Amino acid sequence: MVYVKWVFWGLFWSGVIAFLHYTLPQHDVVRITDTYEKRVNPGDNALFWSNANTGEDPSATERDVFFIQTFRANEKPMIYRNEDTGWGWPPYFKFDTSNLQAEASDMMSKKAAGNAQWVVVRHYGWRIEFFSIFPNAISIWPVEGPDVRIIPWVKIVVLLMLAAAAWAIRVRWRRFWQGRQEKDDTEWSVGRG
Repeated sequence: MVYVKWVFWGLFWSGVIAFLHYTLPQHDVVRITDTYEKRVNPGDNALFWSNANTGEDPSATERDVFFIQTFRANEKPMIYRNEDTGWGWPPYFKFDTSNLQAEASDMMSKKAAGNAQWVVVRHYGWRIEFFSIFPNAISIWPVEGPDVRIIPWVKIVVLLMLAAAAWAIRVRWRRFWQGRQEKDDTEWSVGRG
């Protein structure tokens, strides 16, 4: 029975960590090489696309999505989708997809040019090529070079708040059970006396 308990808690915490890793903002330092628009039909992986209720017809099965093609400093490609999140989850309240696409197009640079423009792309989500899953770009800003250090303040604050909430719940839970145990002990000793 102990193994079942450990498997349950292992799966639970793995799910929590995966959820937070997918949802919290991440930063990549990249060089933008192209931007384009593509008609997509989210199918089995629709969970990893923004919902269609952000100003589009929710009954439409296909929609146009912006994409941003980039390369990292190690010359590995990274593709981002650029979709509004609207008022839904995750709560980035992103409504400026067209503006972000214009900014990305303005910051394009080619490797052969010799003076590559490096940018930071703040995004959430994962890139899983096998399932055609792309992270969603939230914002872009230029930086000096590929070695710039980005401190993820939002992620730090959110994780600290979650840790504080978990600690507070745990303390209250333990107090509740200690109080209940003391009450049961008192009732048991009174019943015997």
